[in-house]
Amino acid sequence: MPSARFIVSGRVQGVCYRASAREQALSLGLTGHAKNRLDGCVEVLACGPAHALDALERWLQRGPPAARVEAVSREELPEQDLRGFHTG
Repeated sequence: MPSARFIVSGRVQGVCYRASAREQALSLGLTGHAKNRLDGCVEVLACGPAHALDALERWLQRGPPAARVEAVSREELPEQDLRGFHTG
């Protein structure tokens, strides 16, 4: 499956960003994970159809109501086969 890594910066920790990203990814049929990084960003790795990855990217640029997203970077990755969507 196509895969991408997104790095989301701004006020994205402590605002339910990972849990909300998980819900959004699952609703799009994506697998992967969302995790906090030490630099204050959130990393989202997602695998699934290209149109679903694009939809997730659009959502990541907004995030949940309490988030204040400043930037989202996207890196295309080699195809992967992950199960479920985890936060950590």
